[in-house]
Amino acid sequence: MTELGSVTWPPVPIKTERLVLREPEARDRAAFIELLASPEVHTYLGGPRPRDELEREMPGVPEGWPGSFVVDLDGAMIGQILLRRATGHRRPAAAGKVDLGYLFLPRAWGFGYATEACAAALDWFDGVLPGEPVVLTTQSANVGSMRLAAKLGFAEVERFEAWDAEQWLGLRSPVTPSA
Repeated sequence: MTELGSVTWPPVPIKTERLVLREPEARDRAAFIELLASPEVHTYLGGPRPRDELEREMPGVPEGWPGSFVVDLDGAMIGQILLRRATGHRRPAAAGKVDLGYLFLPRAWGFGYATEACAAALDWFDGVLPGEPVVLTTQSANVGSMRLAAKLGFAEVERFEAWDAEQWLGLRSPVTPSA
């Protein structure tokens, strides 16, 4: 995972109407384990990691890096947003662009938190790296993720087979800075 250019990290926490996007803290460790071990979360992501392995390997303070935001609701982690440079991507249309990823705990599904958090992260990104396009890849069978991509303004670039399933690659055109 490479850095997002010369972005100062961590940024000031990003506040939305209901959420805070911030860097990981020690209190997030249990939520990270729950997120990574959840079969529901990983239905379209190749399956969950074993909980006992995560318990052994997860550091006391989950690793943060430029572009990794904890999504916090009322002081508790409910998800993670990732903005990272797509290096070694299987698709030429994505190579070198910033890739948006997100994971939310199942109890947070259906309330619009993913839309709110991803939109806030993209707004932040447009402010620190204006003019950069963003890509998003999801399985086309992941109806919720496909709906979210449309709400966020991603347009289909291509569909392709990977990991024994049809994948969807979308592009969000860069927001050009106003003069």
